[in-house]
Amino acid sequence: MKTLPVLSRSSSSLSDQDSVDLSKFPVDRIRNFCIIAHIDHGKSTLADRLLELTGAIAKTEKNKQVLDKLQVERERGITVKAQTASLFYSHNGDEYLLNLIDTPVIMKYLALFLHARGIQAQTVANFYLAFEAQLTIIPIINKIDLKNADPERVESQIETMFDMPREECIRISAKLGTNVEAVLQAVVERIPPPAASPDEPFKALVFDSNYDHYRGVVANIAVFGGRVRKGDKIKSAHLGKTYEVNELGLLQPDEHPTQKLFAGQVGYIIAGMKDVKEAQIGDTLYLQEQPVEALPGFKPAKAMVFAGLYPVDQSEYPGLRSAIERLTLNDSSVTVQRDSSLALGAGWRLGFLGLLHMEVFNQRLEQEYNASVIVTAPTVPYKAVLSSPKLIKNRRAVQKNMVYIDDQRVMMKYLFPLNEIVVDFYDQLKSLSSGYASFDYENTGYQRADLIKMDILLNGRPVEELTTVVHRGSAYSTGKELCERLKESIPRQMFEIAVQAALGSKIIARETIKAYRKNVLAKCYGGDITRKMKLLKRQAEGKKKMRRIGNIDVPKDAFISVLKRKDK
Repeated sequence: MKTLPVLSRSSSSLSDQDSVDLSKFPVDRIRNFCIIAHIDHGKSTLADRLLELTGAIAKTEKNKQVLDKLQVERERGITVKAQTASLFYSHNGDEYLLNLIDTPVIMKYLALFLHARGIQAQTVANFYLAFEAQLTIIPIINKIDLKNADPERVESQIETMFDMPREECIRISAKLGTNVEAVLQAVVERIPPPAASPDEPFKALVFDSNYDHYRGVVANIAVFGGRVRKGDKIKSAHLGKTYEVNELGLLQPDEHPTQKLFAGQVGYIIAGMKDVKEAQIGDTLYLQEQPVEALPGFKPAKAMVFAGLYPVDQSEYPGLRSAIERLTLNDSSVTVQRDSSLALGAGWRLGFLGLLHMEVFNQRLEQEYNASVIVTAPTVPYKAVLSSPKLIKNRRAVQKNMVYIDDQRVMMKYLFPLNEIVVDFYDQLKSLSSGYASFDYENTGYQRADLIKMDILLNGRPVEELTTVVHRGSAYSTGKELCERLKESIPRQMFEIAVQAALGSKIIARETIKAYRKNVLAKCYGGDITRKMKLLKRQAEGKKKMRRIGNIDVPKDAFISVLKRKDK
């Protein structure tokens, strides 16, 4: 294997930056691929080894999660923000440009598939997405160095579920680097060149972006036709605005400016976009004087956990809106919908890939933008019909299908109400199965159900953030559980707090948070008992008054804790 020179942003001369002529990489010498895997299956580790093998980074023991640049990604070992890296690789005497995108989201022009300990529900879903898009799939079995590794069984599952010959599977250990170069060889040999034409006018798909406070929006693009150079006037198909290209280049994985990008290549472009709304994922860019038909976009990431998000003070709404817009630009897997349904003011309904993803997003809001927010249970849209709907038992799930993949793994299909899975069902499933079970879903429309609005009261006052819609059959247990969780989360104060769940005017559950009690008898040494009784009576009257007019301090953690329900 041989690697080509790597571009360096620190180079001082233009000739150094152009030491690799990108025009020497025609479309048939370009491959676009990505790594699709469940969490903790080693996709970031595999990306590190590929970067080392191609010379994009020096091989050192410090290379861990190179493409995971956010602090929270490194701290928690998860991929939040997609990163791109262009790799130069020599195979059988020919030089190739391989564009790797390390991302949890499958794109229409990317095609690498990763399996680890076995087939998961999202693995099945992603396979069919790739299959329908007619992508080339390379099954890779990682972590063969583990003591409990069973690659033969995984190969059998792949053959049974996906009708792929086991001979096509590649066994690797990304951690040890075992057989990783076989992945690069398979990318060159099995994946076809991108569907791009150098003879057509320039057109590029915006597939990712991030915001730089000094340079504005930095858009990641895949060039599908022609070429673009610094100084060109380009236009957005989505907004119709015209921009001048100030800078463009490759990502290796850091930015390395070049003078041009050609058909089939993947890189970044800076064109004076100052507003985050100007860089729409899925938008098409083209030369101002050469209009083209817009490229088809792609489906966003599927959210697994939903939550409502509101500013603590409505005067902070504009600043929080700007912070959310910039964060969602940097993390397109977060789905955002404006919500004005609650009395506490306008907010947002957000969708995340999991509870951890939600916590990371909130942490970034607080750390990067100093935003103070309230996270609430999600508001799920309903259609109300005045009739006598059929009551469905338990979790109201209806089993539709069950298929045994092999003697150790089964796939079951259920019809679930959306509000039974939007909170922490996914995380509970992972916890109860020690991480082995997995979950995916599709929207099947509306179903009739006996639903009712439930309010949470603190000392008789409704808390709008905790208002929710529940099934009548589970209203009592849900209300009791919410009251218990709030009792655990709200700290004791100088007055008693009654935590109640109510259906209309009917109280169905109650918990009491006892007040701190000051020892008003501390200075009474002996004396008449009537004086002590007067002091205690005065204290009780004071606490009743505090209960009526006191502001209850509810920590933000209390709102998050009520999202995490117990297993039913």
